[in-house]
Amino acid sequence: MTGYGRGTATFDGRQIAVELSSVNRKQAEIALSLPRPLLELEPRVRDEINAHISRGRLTVAIGLHAKDGKRGSGINVAAAKAYREQLETLSKTLKLSGEITLDQVLRGPGVLDSENAEIETEAAWPALQKALKAALDQFVKMRKKEGEALSADLRKRTLAIQKNVKTISVLAPKVMEHHRGLLLERAAKAGLEIEASDERLLKEIVFFADRSDISEELTRLRSHLDQFFGHLAKDEPVGRTLDFLLQELFRETNTIGNKANFLAISQIVVGMKTELEKLREQVQNIE
Repeated sequence: MTGYGRGTATFDGRQIAVELSSVNRKQAEIALSLPRPLLELEPRVRDEINAHISRGRLTVAIGLHAKDGKRGSGINVAAAKAYREQLETLSKTLKLSGEITLDQVLRGPGVLDSENAEIETEAAWPALQKALKAALDQFVKMRKKEGEALSADLRKRTLAIQKNVKTISVLAPKVMEHHRGLLLERAAKAGLEIEASDERLLKEIVFFADRSDISEELTRLRSHLDQFFGHLAKDEPVGRTLDFLLQELFRETNTIGNKANFLAISQIVVGMKTELEKLREQVQNIE
């Protein structure tokens, strides 16, 4: 499912900002961007996210800014002095001539961007964790709202399929009588006189009944649909379970269509497959 979340926290005169956004994806995939001083914390960030997300492509942008929220903080004087001293020492060691210019000093690491200055990652983690939690809370809340709407749609479609199963259950006993009538009609057209009690006719009907019996498939369909409803009511990740149940529902529906050999049932099966396909598309987005 799609979602967005943002959280911030302050640390040592800086602001840590976390932004999360996701798009639908069957598996979980995290694209994480961290500023250089916080790279060591990447495994912990991923662990925190994986505890909440099991599906979708999640983009995570983490920024380290000045406390006022603006990127960069001007010139880092302390870093500039330290870099100039390093250049002077290097110049004396190598016995180089020439003055050290302002341009050279400004190119030093962390001089113009204090965000990239070295920081103590262990000390920064509580603030990053706080910002990440705030972003995840907002993100999960948004996805939950979308999930409620999605669940309502899934229930509606599943109820329609249950009604189809009931209709097929009513039609199933009529299949034998329909086939019996067809056999007698064909015999009459061929000029054969066959009584309804003819042993050959009865054997053919029994053989057809064995091949076209769909009672087991209907029982399994009802069971799978009941389980599907049950999982929709759970407050936990159920996407993969629903995906598996849909595979089984497709299997039983296909079998019924192949075995029934009855136009009215075949037409219902086509409609069921359409609804099941829509369910499958939606379930791909469920956590």
